Amino acid sequence: MKKFILFLIIIICSFLAILFVNKKPNEDKVSFATWGSQSEIKIIKELINDFETSTKIKVELIHIPQNYFQKIHLLFASNLEPDVIFINNHYLKMYSDANLLEDLTQYINENEYHKSAIDCLKSDNKIYAIPRDISSLVLYVNKDIVIEKNIKIKSLNELKELASKYTNEKHFGINYEELPLFWLYFLNANGGGAISDDGKSIIINKKESINALNIYSDFINKYHIAPTKAQIGSKTTAQMFINGELAFYLGGKWMMPKFKETIKFKFETIEFPSSEEKKLYVDASGWAISKKSKNKENAIKLIQFLSGEEASEKFNNSGLITPARITNQNNTFTQMLINTKPTPTNKNYGKINDILKEKGLSVLSGEKRAEEAFDTKIIRELESLL
Repeated sequence: MKKFILFLIIIICSFLAILFVNKKPNEDKVSFATWGSQSEIKIIKELINDFETSTKIKVELIHIPQNYFQKIHLLFASNLEPDVIFINNHYLKMYSDANLLEDLTQYINENEYHKSAIDCLKSDNKIYAIPRDISSLVLYVNKDIVIEKNIKIKSLNELKELASKYTNEKHFGINYEELPLFWLYFLNANGGGAISDDGKSIIINKKESINALNIYSDFINKYHIAPTKAQIGSKTTAQMFINGELAFYLGGKWMMPKFKETIKFKFETIEFPSSEEKKLYVDASGWAISKKSKNKENAIKLIQFLSGEEASEKFNNSGLITPARITNQNNTFTQMLINTKPTPTNKNYGKINDILKEKGLSVLSGEKRAEEAFDTKIIRELESLL
């Protein structure tokens, strides 16, 4: 019996030893969460396959196509966050200020990236995500409708005049969008915004901001050069542009592949109104690493692979993004990134954005004017989130 017990103990200890060796903080694994369309995920899966083949490190891909940050919040709260997190500048400060992200400054050569992309993903002078892409909204132009050549629109008034010129029973001048992502460009072009560039003040009650939001509302409700939500119906405004129902379409680079594939008319892209004093807003997305990751070595290898020139070129060739890497910037969108600045954000930008959307919608629907929607009470609520 004693020999049997001794033999059993040896077997159990041997098994635990093998288990321990094989389970050393998941030395052959790394988890990675991202959002993305099917076209984008196809590219990511191809890159992951190349990474796994070359490194023998297994990647657990967590694709979250909807409500991405709500689900990432829950994963962090439950201590189940992935090793690598795809993130944008709208939410980066929330995580970096909470000390949840690894400082990646030492793993990047800033000179290889567009400065605005680096600035978007910096906090307290530390880089918390390696940039993948940088984006600024542009005006797509239907050249079968708009006859002007070499268009350079310098102000909201010029945009209104041009959009009005091409509004008739067949098409509208420009699209209507209810998300702040779009109408903040109107505020910025007029010398206003929602948050000051240094992130310390709420400026949506500034005269320039109020006037610009009212101008956008007038595009829809007074001049009727943009369709109302009811007129858009079940379609998207992108579909309206594809159908030839819009002269101008304010949108991002991510629409280019779809437009190239489906549009039958000639179109081009031009800058939204800006100047040296009123730089265009830009946003950026990139790869971050959880501060508590037990697989940091593998996580670093993965983000270095994904941010490399070869991987960046694959994203660039897809047409879905404008790469943050300078070496991959060879398209018309790149030229629009020279006179830019990061969208001002802070750790509570998600909450601020929700308020902007709710109150802004009451203005765009024609229910209220901007000064009514953003009254003293709302401004105080927004200031409490700085």
